[in-house]
Amino acid sequence: MDENQPILIAYDGSDYAKAAIKQASEQLRDGRRAIVLTVWQPSSATGFVGAPGVPPVGLEEDVERDARRVAEEGARLARTAGFDAESIAERGDPTWERIVQSADEHDASLVVMGSHGRTGISRVLLGSVAGAAASHTARPVLIAHDGVQPTPESSP
Repeated sequence: MDENQPILIAYDGSDYAKAAIKQASEQLRDGRRAIVLTVWQPSSATGFVGAPGVPPVGLEEDVERDARRVAEEGARLARTAGFDAESIAERGDPTWERIVQSADEHDASLVVMGSHGRTGISRVLLGSVAGAAASHTARPVLIAHDGVQPTPESSP
């Protein structure tokens, strides 16, 4: 892993994402450059209950503003944990694909993600962003699981 390349931390504001930052900081040297990415989805991707195909005025801007706030929160946590972190919020659907693309665009040496640990039917219905990202990139992926040390995964 090239320490001159940044790491990419996918951050959604969840406790799992916060744990991923903490666990990554325990395994990587202080001062490491990190890009904290929050992916937001357009209202057309998330669905909206209301008039078909007509999201409320300003919804997209509100979602993007919230994503920027969440990304900055993640960057602050990463800086507290010892990273030289910057925040970015990017539009993407599906989320995992934007994470993989951003890692490629920034030539990240490692992708760090938290896993919500879904199993069974909830995993089938909701999917796994971490699992999809890990299986669609050749870059190393560090997945922090709830209460368990992260496991490096990369696709063959």
